[in-house]
Amino acid sequence: MSVLMQEMSEKALALGVPLSVQLDLTYRCNERCVHCYLDHDDHGEMTTAEIKYLLDEMAEAGVFILTISGGEIMLRRDFFEILEYARRLTFCIKLKTNAVLIREREAARIRDLGVESVQVSIYSHRPEVHDAITLVPGSLKRSLDAIRFLKSQGLKVIIANVLMTENMQDYQGVRALAEELGVNSTLDPTVTPMMDGNRSTVRLGVDESALKQVFRDQSLVGDVDEFCAVAASPSEDQMQALPCSAGHTAAYVSPYGDVYPCVQFPLPSGNVRKQRFIDIWKHSDQLREVRSIRLKDLPSCSQCAHGSTCTRCPGLAFMEGNMRGPSTQDCEKSFARTGIPSANLLSRKPAAANLVQIRALPTLAGATA
Repeated sequence: MSVLMQEMSEKALALGVPLSVQLDLTYRCNERCVHCYLDHDDHGEMTTAEIKYLLDEMAEAGVFILTISGGEIMLRRDFFEILEYARRLTFCIKLKTNAVLIREREAARIRDLGVESVQVSIYSHRPEVHDAITLVPGSLKRSLDAIRFLKSQGLKVIIANVLMTENMQDYQGVRALAEELGVNSTLDPTVTPMMDGNRSTVRLGVDESALKQVFRDQSLVGDVDEFCAVAASPSEDQMQALPCSAGHTAAYVSPYGDVYPCVQFPLPSGNVRKQRFIDIWKHSDQLREVRSIRLKDLPSCSQCAHGSTCTRCPGLAFMEGNMRGPSTQDCEKSFARTGIPSANLLSRKPAAANLVQIRALPTLAGATA
């Protein structure tokens, strides 16, 4: 994060301003990604007029960064009407799309409207792997053709890759492809449960050995010893720290007007078809509860050795049943990173976790000596 964005975030937090919002225009999609957490049927999307009214409300509330996503945003016939309206309100706009419907005309309009960035998901550099994940033959070629064209139009493109069992061996190939194309890339090892609570998608997540491989890849993490080190117990300042920006300076709005702290935190907090966005932001009981939580308030995590370095997502914890509890997926990341199991993992698999801990101790002792 740039110094300017850090300063803006701190000021937004102090003033209670929703600095960043992700707005999904639709859950409909022309791909059927095996790990997707959305229901792709249309259950009554907001109309063009409703979305414009919401954009007015968000601008009034102080929203600066607007991420427009889906589903596939280009399936909305009014997409460019919405985009043009949002730019007139001077939002800094980021788009998320699979880009397969973007041709020369669409790319030129996106460029001319001054969009900040376009994020495109690429799961593998191999068509047989990427297309097997999207379930659409030829989708890799079409997405890459669009990326090349967007780049030729001077647009900032970001390749996003979700790490799964299906593409575990391909993340370096995707990074090399991004370098060849001259675009940035991201890698996320978290497969999100479906928004309705169905956790069947989680089975696609990579296992401990694969996570260890990623966390020890110097090209990804930099100094491996530093990245994988076991941190000291959380300081008093860290105990008072916010879990993340969700509900504090960021929010998510669904195609049906539902407001949540984050797209990965599906806690219903209001609906813009019934209330003004700013009233939900300021007065929602659910958002107030989210904002009340600090590390010190988490019974398990506040006592954990990983408390100060864990990437615990309160949304993932919520989808496990308790927003004040641990996120097992994040516990598994910390375990893969350090070799030390959390209390949560020990309680779930005590025999296996204790064995791993015993095996890890000589290495740690040797390193300390």
